[in-house]
Amino acid sequence: MSKDSEFIKGVYVNREYSWMQFNGRVLDQATDLTNPLLERCKFLSIFHSNYDEFFMVRVGSLINDAKLNGDAKENKTDLTAREQVDGIMRLSKNCFRAADGVYSKLKKELSKNGLCIKTGDELSAKQRQKCKEYFQSQILPLLSPMVLDAKHPMIRFENMSCYMVFELTRSDRLMYGVMAISHKLPRVYRIDGGKKANIITVEELIRTFGRTAFDGYQIRSQAMLRLTRNADFDANIDDVDIERDVDFSKYLKHKVELRGTQDAVRLQIDEGADDIKAFVLKTLDIKKSYCFDVKHCFDYKFMMSLANYVPEDALPRLRYKQPRPLASPVPHESSVLETVLSRDVFLAYPFESMDTLVRLLDECASDSRVASIKITIYRLDSRSRIVDALKKASENGKEVTVVIELCARFDEENNLYFSEVLKDAGCTIIYGMGNYKVHSKIISIVLTDGEKLRYVTHLGTGNYNENTSKQYTDLNIITSDEAIGRDGVAFFRNIAICNTDFKYDRLLIAPKTLKKGLIEYIERETEKAESGKPAFITAKMNSLTDKTIIDKLIAASKAGVVIKLIIRGICCLVPQVAGKTENITVTSIVGRFLEHSRIYCFGSGDDRAMFISSADLMTRNTDKRVEIATPVLDKRIADRIFGMFGVMLADNVKARRLGSDGKYSAPDTVGEPVNSQELFLKGKFSL
Repeated sequence: MSKDSEFIKGVYVNREYSWMQFNGRVLDQATDLTNPLLERCKFLSIFHSNYDEFFMVRVGSLINDAKLNGDAKENKTDLTAREQVDGIMRLSKNCFRAADGVYSKLKKELSKNGLCIKTGDELSAKQRQKCKEYFQSQILPLLSPMVLDAKHPMIRFENMSCYMVFELTRSDRLMYGVMAISHKLPRVYRIDGGKKANIITVEELIRTFGRTAFDGYQIRSQAMLRLTRNADFDANIDDVDIERDVDFSKYLKHKVELRGTQDAVRLQIDEGADDIKAFVLKTLDIKKSYCFDVKHCFDYKFMMSLANYVPEDALPRLRYKQPRPLASPVPHESSVLETVLSRDVFLAYPFESMDTLVRLLDECASDSRVASIKITIYRLDSRSRIVDALKKASENGKEVTVVIELCARFDEENNLYFSEVLKDAGCTIIYGMGNYKVHSKIISIVLTDGEKLRYVTHLGTGNYNENTSKQYTDLNIITSDEAIGRDGVAFFRNIAICNTDFKYDRLLIAPKTLKKGLIEYIERETEKAESGKPAFITAKMNSLTDKTIIDKLIAASKAGVVIKLIIRGICCLVPQVAGKTENITVTSIVGRFLEHSRIYCFGSGDDRAMFISSADLMTRNTDKRVEIATPVLDKRIADRIFGMFGVMLADNVKARRLGSDGKYSAPDTVGEPVNSQELFLKGKFSL
């Protein structure tokens, strides 16, 4: 692959290429001067952490595919897995070079604002002495240097851990030394003295003074390196069903432990260390194309916490002002439960707080009418008030059922922990549903009211995680609609018996009815357009990769349906192509908060049908997961969500538009700037 255009074929875009474009938009935010300096530093950190996960998971998966079925081609651009890996390796190196330039600029700007990030070469004599003393007293004791020989063979490099490798000589004999860098080491050292705050990363301290660990040897060259290993694995229930007494949670724990020992998918190494690089590539049997030269840092997470070192008087202008959530739709003196029994309640995170939902669960834990609480859990805050409320409910005699997804990638250990905590509190724990990941966001509450049962159901687009609810944009509806309530109860019953063949009244449930239901609405709008009637589709999601749905949208566009899509990340559809997708627009918004809500809206006026959902339009969501889309029945709520669409589509600050060439560009700013997230923070949900 020599050109980006090979990732684009007609009206289709390769998924991995589209993701790299998205992460490029993240990097753009690190240079966007509408963001305060410290926030731009965070975007650079996010850019790098995104790539770390991308290599572990997506590149790892493609490498697995290339081994298993090298001739197979993906269904949009006809690229084999190997062709995709080769293209990723080439293009991502360009992205990292661009990120190096961003880091240099941010470093200069930080210095102008009172914070200097030092390299070893930039230390004054006095600073160097302080750093050397700190290294010898606090870092060297936690390092484990080793000279490789017959009795000390090459160590196994752990996933995402940094190591120093040295070319050593003694008595004219060439040897190699290796030194693991402990995760227990503090990430940053603050150098006392001076008018400005001066810091240096532990990486740089070890680069500067690490050679002192090899007393008695001559150091010919040195290099720091980090290995990224394949973290993609399938945890299939069928693998353990052959032995009926096997606990899936224990099986998964073993799988997680194996994650750090899989094959390498990337080698990062200090630039210029050619001899060491050649030695490591040969010894570890890594392709040269998998090798990335590092100019500055291996781990940029320290840039998330630079506010700890910036002079305090400079902080207000260098970071976002902490937002205050809008007033709760249910006043604190009122009961959330009683309010929901009388009308639907809508919450838009982070503009409104999750506290309202936590209050509901706390009330239900003590209310004598509440018989049962059932919830799906995918990701939780490490200090979850949701878990506290569920424990309290169980201890108060409520039937509490928790469907906890143990295969939530990189949250497996956290979920294993909470499953034990909830089990100890008396809750019934269900580990997902067969080989389908349960990604749905639903709470089903059943109340006894005399001889009648009443239902309260929460349905949302995001996780029950108090921390991310302050960072991700998600929508939530809490309703006492009886039909939805009955569907919610049936949903948990079917999860428990692994039944996907059930006809729900109102909810669309993947893997059986969600995709089918959304397609029926797309076809409804297509038929309207073909008969000369106005037809509209407006949708928001994180990613669009499902080819069946893409092809339905293309057909709708050809028929004349006006389609407006807001897609934060991956979009495998090229809009604005004459005769095919000219009626489709695609907007991506990357801003202060992570756009995370999924909304699917068909038609307009009295003919409008709107859903919020846990599912993106990706094959993994529509065909391979348990997902929910719920209709928005309350017209007042539907109007507010549609008003939010209008604001987001008018965004000319953080939005980027996807063109017919497959590239994203900033919209022309006409009139006042519109930053949709900032307007929502002020409570302006329509223009």
